[in-house]
Amino acid sequence: MGETTERTRTVVWQDPLPGADAARELSGLEYLRAIANGDLPAPPIADLMGFDLSEIEEGRAVFECMPAEYHYNPIGTVHGGLACTLFDSAMGCAVHTMLPASVGYTTVELKVNFLKPITAETGRLLCEGKTIHVGGRIATAEARLYDEGGKLYGHASTTCMIFRESSKERSVGESRR
Repeated sequence: MGETTERTRTVVWQDPLPGADAARELSGLEYLRAIANGDLPAPPIADLMGFDLSEIEEGRAVFECMPAEYHYNPIGTVHGGLACTLFDSAMGCAVHTMLPASVGYTTVELKVNFLKPITAETGRLLCEGKTIHVGGRIATAEARLYDEGGKLYGHASTTCMIFRESSKERSVGESRR
């Protein structure tokens, strides 16, 4: 057995609850712009995995990440979970940009195609998510993961469920106040 060299990484994040509270008051686009501008804290998963929301507009979100050794799996390449997290984030946020205040969503299905291995030498990755359809209860989106030279590393699609408060739920909630 060879000699091992220990490495460390410290992760620091901010309390996510103020951001979650703000999400109820702002449209999805306003909320995500506030995160991208640094007015609201990034979610802890972004700090843990080392990625950032770099572009946001209606129906589109772009995340960026520098793959690093701490993303590696046991066979010496970046774990597919990093790409899946980028895909889920980009597509979910693209959907979120289309939603009004206090309307939530969650991923129901995620389909990923890995095309090339990613390593620390790959360089900066961009994951661009775009909506395909946003309806009353279901939204779909797609994403591409590529390097700065435009080389494609994977693509994905998702189905999200949208949570809209019905007028019946609203009147019941208001009567409890």
